[in-house]
Amino acid sequence: MPRVYVSAVIDAPVERVWEKARDFNGHHAWHPIIADSGIEGGLRSDTVGCVRNFGLKGGGRLREQLVSFSDRDRSYTYTILESPLPLTDYVATFRLHRVTEGNRTFGEWWADFECRPEDLADLRQRVGRNTFAAGFEALAGIV
Repeated sequence: MPRVYVSAVIDAPVERVWEKARDFNGHHAWHPIIADSGIEGGLRSDTVGCVRNFGLKGGGRLREQLVSFSDRDRSYTYTILESPLPLTDYVATFRLHRVTEGNRTFGEWWADFECRPEDLADLRQRVGRNTFAAGFEALAGIV
């Protein structure tokens, strides 16, 4: 099972970064590829089991379900229910840690999934660079 892993150090306190990133339905406010987003069924965006339905700026929609959420650990895990990407069994985790030296934030974002071997290189770029790394860069720019 392939894994895509991206980490970053953000020059801001972890509390400020988590304040922006903790909303499972708020990524359209800071992530450069997300056009719109909504939580289905009127649930709160920090309710385990809620489903976010969102559009990409380049076209396409995804549905992702929140599997776990922790303010204490500053993390959440989610799975893709529907996606235009050629992958299955996708589970991703977003997590932030305090960097005590300099009062900065260490962020990790990774995903495990299944795909055809011929799709792996493109998915590493799209998930790793265009989604995870771009998300960290965007967060660093607003905190």
